[in-house]
Amino acid sequence: MKYFPIDNSLFLLNRKKFIAKMKSNSIAFFNSNDKYPVSADTTLPFEQHRDLFYLTGINQEETILFLFKENERVFKEIIFLTKPNDLLTHWEGARLNKKNAKSVSGISEIYWLSDLEKIIEKLITGNEILYINQNEHYRAKVETETREDRFTNWLKKKYTFKNYERSNPILQKLRSVKHPIELELIQEACNITEKGFRRILNFVRPGVWEYEIEAEFSCEFLKNRSRKFAYSPIIASGVNSNILHYIENNNQCKDGDVLLLDVGAEYANYSSDMTRTIPVSGKFTKRQKLIYNSVLHVKNEATKLLRPGIIWKEHYNEVGKIMSSELLKLGLISKADVQNQTEKNPAFKKYFTHGVSHHLGLDTHDYGDLNDPIEENMVFTVEPGIYLKDEKFGIRLEDNVVVQKNSDPINLMKNIPIEIEEIEDLMNA
Repeated sequence: MKYFPIDNSLFLLNRKKFIAKMKSNSIAFFNSNDKYPVSADTTLPFEQHRDLFYLTGINQEETILFLFKENERVFKEIIFLTKPNDLLTHWEGARLNKKNAKSVSGISEIYWLSDLEKIIEKLITGNEILYINQNEHYRAKVETETREDRFTNWLKKKYTFKNYERSNPILQKLRSVKHPIELELIQEACNITEKGFRRILNFVRPGVWEYEIEAEFSCEFLKNRSRKFAYSPIIASGVNSNILHYIENNNQCKDGDVLLLDVGAEYANYSSDMTRTIPVSGKFTKRQKLIYNSVLHVKNEATKLLRPGIIWKEHYNEVGKIMSSELLKLGLISKADVQNQTEKNPAFKKYFTHGVSHHLGLDTHDYGDLNDPIEENMVFTVEPGIYLKDEKFGIRLEDNVVVQKNSDPINLMKNIPIEIEEIEDLMNA
C-alpha cells in the first residue's frame, strides 16, 4: 500500500470494543470484498470492506475474520487468508504471510482459507449465536451479491439451528466515534487535499478544461501517498456548479464563471471531503462575493452548532434558520415565503437543496446513527450552499470538523484557503 504502516493498537482496540458488545457464546464473521468484474478478464481496482479493515487493518482480498466470545473474560480472534505461493507472487506480487498478517492486525491465530470449513465446523459447536454483517447504511443501495452475502447465505443454510444477530448496529456506533489514530489519518487525507487545492489555484484560468483540473488534483494526490480521490470528484464550472453531483468534468472554464470544486483525497482508506468555490478569472464579481460571504457565514455558524448532545435533524433545522436569514438579506426569499413554509418544504430549500452535514471516516458518508445524539470525536462535514439557476452559478463551501466537548469543533481543513481575499491573492500571485 502507498500509505505508511498504521499502529495495530488501533485495530486491537477496535476488536476489543466490538467483542465487548457481543453476547456470550457467540461468533462474529467479517469478510473482505470481492474483486468486481468489468468485462472479459478485467476487474475494478480492489477496495477492502471497510468493516474488515476497521477491525484488522488488512487490505487484501479473500480474507475472513472470526471473533469468538465465550464470556466477558474469554474470547478468541482468528484470521483466514489465501496461502501465498510462488506462482501467485510472480503474477501479482507478495501476499500477506502469517507473520505479516500478525504484524498488521495484532492477531496471532491465523489459518489458510483451505482450512476454513474444517475449523469452522469445530469452533461453531457450543456457540449459540452467530453475528452476520450486512450493509445497513441509510444511503445504501446494494444490488450486487457480495462476498459477505454469499458467506452469510452459506452459514444460514448449513447452520439453520443457530440464532443470528446483526453486527452492523454495533459497528454503526463504534465507527462513528473516532480514535486519535483515525483522526490523524483523516487529517492526513485533508492535508493532501490542501496540497491539491493550492496546486490548482496556480493553474485555473479561462480556457482550461474541467478534466485538466481533475488531473492536477490526481497528480498531487498520488505524489503524496493517496491512492485516489475519496469519491468521484466534482469539477463544476459555470452553470454546472448548480448540479450537485456533476462528475462529467468535461467543460471548458470561461471568464466570469465560478468553479465549484467538491474534491477529497483518501489516505489509508480514510476520506476527506472538501468543497471550495473559486473564480475562474481570479476575481469574484460583486454578486458572486455577496453570495459567497453568505454561504461562508452559514458554514461558520453551522460549525459552532455541532456540539455533543444535539441530534443531526435538530442541527439541520437550526442551520436552516440561519440560511433563511441570509436568503432574506439577499432578497432571494421574502417574509411571506417564511410565514407560508411547511416543515417538509421550508422556504430555504428553494436555494439550499441538500443536507448540511454527514459523518466522515472510512467511508465518505460514514457510519453513524442519525437518530442518536452527536458525540465528542465524531467527524462531520459542514457544507451549506446557495444555488442560483437563473444566474447560472452556485456556491458551496465545505470543511471537515471534529466535534469537541467543551469548545467549538476542530476544523481539519483550517489551513485550506477559504476567505475571498486569500483565494484571489493566491490565484493572482
